[in-house]
Amino acid sequence: MEKIINFAYIISSIMFIFGIKFMSKPDTARKGNLISSTGMLTAVIFTLLNKGLAYEYIIIGLLIGAAIGVYFARTVKMTGMPEMVALLNGFGGLSSLLVAFVVYINENSRGEILEIFQSTSIDFITLLTVISAIFIGGVTFTGSMVAWGKLSTKLSGKPMVFPFQKEFNLLVIVVVVISPLMYYIDDPGIKMLLIIALILISLIFGITSVIPIGGADMPVVISLLNSYSGLAASTAGIAIKNNLLIVTGVLVGASGIILTNIMCKAMNRSLANVLFSGMKKSKKVTGETEKKEHTALTTEDAFYVLEAAKSVMIVPGYGMAVAQAQHTVKELTDLLEKNDCEVYFGIHPVAGRMPGHMNVLLAEASIPYEQLKELEDSNNLLASTDVAIVIGANDVVNTSARDDENSEIYGMPILEVDKAKTVFVLKRSMNTGYAGIDNPLFYLENSRMIFGDAKETIQSFVSAFKEI
Repeated sequence: MEKIINFAYIISSIMFIFGIKFMSKPDTARKGNLISSTGMLTAVIFTLLNKGLAYEYIIIGLLIGAAIGVYFARTVKMTGMPEMVALLNGFGGLSSLLVAFVVYINENSRGEILEIFQSTSIDFITLLTVISAIFIGGVTFTGSMVAWGKLSTKLSGKPMVFPFQKEFNLLVIVVVVISPLMYYIDDPGIKMLLIIALILISLIFGITSVIPIGGADMPVVISLLNSYSGLAASTAGIAIKNNLLIVTGVLVGASGIILTNIMCKAMNRSLANVLFSGMKKSKKVTGETEKKEHTALTTEDAFYVLEAAKSVMIVPGYGMAVAQAQHTVKELTDLLEKNDCEVYFGIHPVAGRMPGHMNVLLAEASIPYEQLKELEDSNNLLASTDVAIVIGANDVVNTSARDDENSEIYGMPILEVDKAKTVFVLKRSMNTGYAGIDNPLFYLENSRMIFGDAKETIQSFVSAFKEI
């Protein structure tokens, strides 16, 4: 039976690898998701064939988890997906922590709880993996909870710091690095207390390492925490000697690191800068933009410009997610194309609140992937674009990132919508974006502000086209 289970694990691992490969392209992503899900189902079924499992507890946990999962799947809004991803990352880390802690208890007590303070039989390698899984899992859990709080606005999106924060975090890392030395302590009671202390330290460190990161950097933090959850699962897999968990954890961890690197490049910042430095403070300079006034435009007047346009670039942002306007945008796209207008979508890698946020929304509205253009391709098209429509995006089109050396986001690659002949900015007000930085784009001569709910504004364009 053990050989059969291990063979099934190999098959599942192969399915995971092919699943990830297929999910790297939108046209095969659905197939990749199905293959990966089938691989996980196979792994779960064969794992349950192990002898000695308490099936009654497994069934209870399955029912509770399924009920919670179904509830959130049916109730969560698309705007709530980023914080949902943060929660899932966090609970993945917590499960790895608990698995590692149970491994330590079982190795020392053989089922008798009172023995964990009286005997010790764990080997050094197992202890090392237990420590790693506990620390990474704890950091992932509380770090994800902080990310969830910032994304859901239950916590301030501004960086929160306290005196000697960096020194404290460095001290924690040093303590964790030397913690395997507890192996040489003879007293099992002290060892157990040290493991409990390590759990508390990891939970605290997760908080202190994420609270100084601003809300604008949350997409990077989410992808990094996703990587952490994979690494925690992998080390937990080593602790319980489960090959499939090791492989799966490594795949998730590596994918998360690659995505994190892509996100950092999209902001022209290093990972160390995101984690430890935050955004630089801007110098208060009285510029011309402070003296200028924005130009507002009614939807009726904007429609006449759209009707005459031969090329339109739509730049979606978090505002489109809030307004749930993606289906209305799809309707407008179809009408523009019928009016002999070429329509593209400019997608910035960090638009929204999580990696791929805009891609998910547009895919939900059945917008062809061929119309989605990445950053470089979008900027090449914008110079010859008649109208650029910015829907609820701010930071990813902020021209100060390109033009103002004193800006906090200077050097970050942006979608250069200001190069289009006309720019329509759909916003509820003149408030700043998530990064809290004013945008000079709003005051340019070719820029027009259209205030109101984005969905209602787009719908008015749709209605006007239908009346032609």
